[in-house]
Amino acid sequence: MNSGASISSTSSYAILGCGSVGYAVAEELVEQGKDVRIIDQDESRVESLRDQDLDARAADISEPKIVELIEDRDVVLILASDVEANEAAVEHVRSANTEQFVIARASDPVSGDELAELGADVVINPSAVIADSALRALESGELEHNAQTLASIIDETTDRLAIVTKNNPDPDSIASAAALQAIAENRNVDSDIIYFGDLGHQENRAFVNLLGIELHLWEDVADETPYDTVALVDHTGQPGIDRPIDIVIDHHDADTEADPTFADVRPSMTSTSTIMTKYIQEFDLNVSEEVATALLYGIRAETLDFKRDTTPADLTAAAYLYPFANHDTLEQVESPSMSPETLDVLAEAIANRDVQGSHLVSNAGFVRDREALSQAANHLLNLEGVTTTAVFGVAEETIFLSARSKDIRINIGKVLTDAYGEIGEVAGHSTQSSAEIPLGIFTGIEITDGTRETLLELTEEAVKQTLFDAMGVEGSEGSNGN
Repeated sequence: MNSGASISSTSSYAILGCGSVGYAVAEELVEQGKDVRIIDQDESRVESLRDQDLDARAADISEPKIVELIEDRDVVLILASDVEANEAAVEHVRSANTEQFVIARASDPVSGDELAELGADVVINPSAVIADSALRALESGELEHNAQTLASIIDETTDRLAIVTKNNPDPDSIASAAALQAIAENRNVDSDIIYFGDLGHQENRAFVNLLGIELHLWEDVADETPYDTVALVDHTGQPGIDRPIDIVIDHHDADTEADPTFADVRPSMTSTSTIMTKYIQEFDLNVSEEVATALLYGIRAETLDFKRDTTPADLTAAAYLYPFANHDTLEQVESPSMSPETLDVLAEAIANRDVQGSHLVSNAGFVRDREALSQAANHLLNLEGVTTTAVFGVAEETIFLSARSKDIRINIGKVLTDAYGEIGEVAGHSTQSSAEIPLGIFTGIEITDGTRETLLELTEEAVKQTLFDAMGVEGSEGSNGN
C-alpha cells in the first residue's frame, strides 16, 4: 500500500475498465467537473464514450503499457469485472514506482486481500457495497415506520403519558425518558417521567438537578388514573405498574411479561440514548440543550466514554448531539462532590478488601446508599495490580453487589450470572455488573432485627467464595492488597 498517496480536490482521474460500475463512477466524476480519462479494451464502447465527449482510449488494462496511458493521472480507479485483469493492472502501476492513489475492485474477501497485498490503497467489493447500502436503506425505512407507529400511539393519548424508567434509574434511562418526553411535548401530549427505587448515585442526582429533569417517584404520584398511555424506556424487569404497557424502547431484551402495542428493542445498540437520538432526528425536532446534554451523557456513560462496546451508531449519535450540548454542565455532572455516606462505604470497602491475584472482593457492611457500592468498586479498580473488583453490602434485607473489571479475559456480567443468577437478580455488561441477592439465601435463617448482624457474618464468606470461584480463582491466599 502506498501510504503517502492522497486525493486532493484538484486530482485527475483514470478509470480502468468501464463496465456498469466504471461508467457510473465516470459519470459522477464528470458531473463534478473532474478531469477523467477512461481506459477500456472494448473499442466499440470506447467509441461510444468518445461520442459523449469523454476522454476514452482503447487498451488492455492487464498489459504493462497501460502505465504510459495513465502516468499523468493522480488517482487510478481499476474497476473491471475481471479481477485477474485488475490485479495485473495494480501490479503494473505499482511496479512503475508511481505515487498514484489506487482504488481497485474485488469480487470477494480473498481477491480483496490479494489486491491490497499488490499495493491497492483502497479495495472495494461492489456486492458488499450494495449489501451495505441495502441495509442502510432498510434501517432507514424501519426507523421511519417505527417513528410513524410511535407517533400514532402518542397521539392517541387523551390524558397523560407515563414514561417509566428502569428501577434506580441510571443516566441512559433518564436521558432516554427525557427524549421521549420531548417528542411527546412536540406532539402536544402531556407526560411524566416515573421511576421506582432510588436516585442514589451522586452523578445521577447531579445529572437530574443540573439539567432540570423532573422525575416522579411512583409511590408519590397522588393520582394514577390520568395515565392512559404507558411507555417503558430502557427498562429491564417488571414495570411495577398494574396496567397495560403501550410502548417499550430498550437496548436490552426486556425481562418483562409486558405485551406492548409498540416495541423497539435493539440489543445491537450500546445505549437506549442512541436509539432515542435517532428518533429525535427522524422527527426533525429542534433538540433542546438540556435533552441534547442528557442524551450525550447517556451515551458516554453507557459506553464508558466510548471505551466499551461502542458502535458506529453511538458515534454518529454523539456527533449529532455534540454541538447542541452544554459541555460545562457535562463536566459538572461527571465530577460531583462525594457524600459522607459514599465516603463511609469507600472507607469500609478499603478496610475489608480481600485480594486474590488481581481480583478484589470487599464487604462494605450495612449501607444506606447502595449506589455508593458502585462508586467504591470504581475507586478500588485504581489499586495497583487490581483488574477486577466487587463490593457488596446489605440494605433492605438484600445483599447488593456491584462489580467492575478492566480485565479483557473476564466478562464480569457473566461472572455474576454464574455466581448468583439462580438465586438473585443480575444485570450489567462485560465490564460492569450488579447483583441483588436475598440476605438469608445462604443460611435459610429467617431475617429479624436480632439476626441481621449474624446473617451478614455467616453470608460474607459464602458470598466471597462463590464470587472468587466464578472468577476462576482457586486456592489463592487472600490479602488486603498491601
